[in-house]
Amino acid sequence: MSLLSGALLLYVVATLIALLGRGSESLACRLASLVSAAGALLGLLCAVHTLASGDILTGQLWLLGSVRCDGLSAVLLLAISLVGVAASLYATSYLHEYEGKGAATIATHSGLFLLAMTLLVVVDSAIPFLLTYEIITLVTWAVLRTNPDATRQARLYLLLSHVGMVLVLAAFWLLSSEAGSFSFSVLREHHPVGAVANHIFLLGLLGFGLRAGFMPLHGWLPDAEPMAPSHVSALMSGVMVKLGLFGILRLAVDLLGVPSLWWGYVVLFLGCASAVLGVLYALAEHDLKRLLAYHTVENIGIILMGMGIGMIGIASGQPMLTLLGLLGALYHLLNHAVFKSLLFMGTGSVMFRLHTRDMDKMGGLARRMPWTALAFLIGAMSISALPPLNGFVSEWFIYQSLLGMSRLGSPASAAIGVVMLAVTGAMAVMCFVKVYGVCFGGEARSAKAAEAVEVPLLMRAGTLLLAASCLVLGLGSPWIAGALAHYAQSLLPTAMPVSQGSALIPTDASQAILSTPVIAITLLGLLVLPWLLLAVLRSERLPRRQSGTPWACGYAYDGRMSLNAGAVTHTLRTLCAPLYRLRPSLDLATVLKLFPASATRVVDALVVVLFVLMLVGV
Repeated sequence: MSLLSGALLLYVVATLIALLGRGSESLACRLASLVSAAGALLGLLCAVHTLASGDILTGQLWLLGSVRCDGLSAVLLLAISLVGVAASLYATSYLHEYEGKGAATIATHSGLFLLAMTLLVVVDSAIPFLLTYEIITLVTWAVLRTNPDATRQARLYLLLSHVGMVLVLAAFWLLSSEAGSFSFSVLREHHPVGAVANHIFLLGLLGFGLRAGFMPLHGWLPDAEPMAPSHVSALMSGVMVKLGLFGILRLAVDLLGVPSLWWGYVVLFLGCASAVLGVLYALAEHDLKRLLAYHTVENIGIILMGMGIGMIGIASGQPMLTLLGLLGALYHLLNHAVFKSLLFMGTGSVMFRLHTRDMDKMGGLARRMPWTALAFLIGAMSISALPPLNGFVSEWFIYQSLLGMSRLGSPASAAIGVVMLAVTGAMAVMCFVKVYGVCFGGEARSAKAAEAVEVPLLMRAGTLLLAASCLVLGLGSPWIAGALAHYAQSLLPTAMPVSQGSALIPTDASQAILSTPVIAITLLGLLVLPWLLLAVLRSERLPRRQSGTPWACGYAYDGRMSLNAGAVTHTLRTLCAPLYRLRPSLDLATVLKLFPASATRVVDALVVVLFVLMLVGV
């Protein structure tokens, strides 16, 4: 509790420093960012302690009443805090770009953003939960408004977020009315059943789904995320959207009790659709931040697949499915927070020097920005689920849960899930081969790319911290998975193993085994062997060595001959043209064409009215 209270207090101090120090904007932003980093570090220690001990942290916190940090809250707190440390360090230098253009406002809202997200995952009552949920919406909207080109995107985000808030309020109104209390501890003891429970679940799924941004509720995400400053984009994509998933799990599993079987199948198939369509639409993008935003839709889908399998396991009394599904979902939630934040911050570093998001104006940056290129490469390999990095581990658990489903009575659903996850993984690799090759490989495609230099030290420190975290969460998975499994284990009648020594096992050692340290040693050996052969044969090879320009069909080589972002995916976009034509109908941005500008104010007023009615009714 001391660590948690200290983290929250430092976030408040950081917010006040940025708010009151506008007269010296540069100093205030730097100091506020460092204080936020210190607060996030305390939150990180709190999360690690809670996960390592397996205890449930409870207590009273200022005016907010009771707080509770169980295994689910601790995973979210770990993601918020780890990304918070990196993003705050990154912002100390990155905000120089915004001085005179709202840097102090961005720093103020960043501290408040971290404060509200931390509170959301630990409060143990509906009223502070809903209040902090709304604060997060308003803070994000205010940050988007600092970009003069983001008026439409900010309005879309606010409108859809408040539509989601109306649905969430309705769900908690029904839930609280049934139990006669706002306290989560009371709600856990009074589970509604039948049609009421189904209505609450559907309202929560849609309401929280608008925050999570899965298909087809993703309309705001690829428009709004790219318009925020890059470290805020990292917090939005890496952490904020996960709060929607947190809300679904908290409501469907924790507060509603044992879910109905069909709930899990709905979540599973929404995840499959979101994963495949998200990565497919990412492949067509040339705007690097929009591409990453669509990959958020993809990875939210992967997490939903694990959540759906876990809910199916709970409803059908299958402990193995419960454990593997929820562990895979929570591990991927944490992993995605790390590697997606890393990729957004790496993109921000490129934009810091080139002032463009167009991949076709980049190229050759690996030689000019080597630390950024290295960190981005690790993030790209992680999001592509390449072993032995962290993305591979969490997807491996989800694969194992799908294989478990195929043996336990749902072969058709499992087969669909395996195929969808495999297709998603293949297209993710294709997409990031394109991204890394076009942006960091080849020759510079613009004058600014040719003149780029590495970003300041603290920006590098933020990205390299997350790159190191990708390695730790991958190589250390045999020792980390057990701690992340505490929440899933708490739902089982007896504890089940997920690791054994330096190997991961999916609850049964005879079923499968994965050792990321062994994979890493093997890959390192394969990497070292060619260098050893080169050293031995070097003296024989050098006399025969030739140098010159690349052969290009008789023409002098020119950098324009390199493949661009569109050429890499041209064939796939042609083959999948019907799915690309479907994209406008899945984009809720069309809401703006159906409703006048006053619609936002109407929905805002409805949120206030429902909140008051909820208080009065209960």
